[in-house]
Amino acid sequence: MGVKINYLITGGAGFIGSHLIGRLLDESNQIIVIDNLITGDSKNIDRYSEFSNFKFIKHDIQESIYLDEKIDYVVHLASCASPKAYAKYPINTLKSGSIGTINALGISKHHNAKFFLASTSEIYGDPEISPQVEEYWGNVNTLGPRSMYDESKRFAESATYSYIVTHNLIGNIARIFNTYGPNMQIDDGRVVTNFIYQALRGQEITIYGNGLQTRSFSYIDDTLNGILKVIHNEESDVFNIGNDNEVTIKYLAEKIIELTNSNSKIVYHDLPVNDPKQRKPDLTKAKEILNYQPKTSLEDGLKFTIDWISANYK
Repeated sequence: MGVKINYLITGGAGFIGSHLIGRLLDESNQIIVIDNLITGDSKNIDRYSEFSNFKFIKHDIQESIYLDEKIDYVVHLASCASPKAYAKYPINTLKSGSIGTINALGISKHHNAKFFLASTSEIYGDPEISPQVEEYWGNVNTLGPRSMYDESKRFAESATYSYIVTHNLIGNIARIFNTYGPNMQIDDGRVVTNFIYQALRGQEITIYGNGLQTRSFSYIDDTLNGILKVIHNEESDVFNIGNDNEVTIKYLAEKIIELTNSNSKIVYHDLPVNDPKQRKPDLTKAKEILNYQPKTSLEDGLKFTIDWISANYK
């Protein structure tokens, strides 16, 4: 990209943020990370503290903050993104998507910086079409147990669009589909880490529903490649980012049992209310406009993640 630039990353101590810093650090004049550490972990970013162009501020983006430094890009990742986290902190989840997004957009406007919003496939709810295209409006229960997360992101997208049309902001949105890999919180209720953790310990692997519901899993490196392309897109737009290889949850469990050489048995529990039956991104737009193409197979990504969990959670 040539010129060294300055990034502000909200929620940068989280799973995706901590990886993103590593990808941006060498080419950046400065990276400022804001995180309240409710779900983020300072251990994810401790290794960056020795770099002179890295700065961490423990702060909740729901509260106003003024930055003297020049900002070129505001990357808004702050959110309680895992099922356990947004169930535990429903109001905080709503505020990070609403007040937090408005504050982040305000910083972007003040500095005339380009804005990036990390949205989610959850804005599609329990989709009535598959694969999901960016033009699909979704099927979301505003009073359901997932609504605090779904609606926080839907509001965040609307807020971003409003700043784009009102203040001529350049703002890009990535609707991120299920992503996994190192640095995930091991106990946050996400299916890949749940299954791997259970399999490594020979515990029963719990599937909710009949296991025939589908998901599309993207390894963190592929998701980051897409996010970077969206961040640096020159015109405001919205893109699905993820992997379009769709598998059943039952297949995922069986594959993890195979890769861990586990003796774990699969057990089935009732499906939670409003749990999506299908989740598969249509990546046509991202492929055509951004030249985005996920490259990591599910098997390889799972092996990398199994190795990391084995090394860190013995």
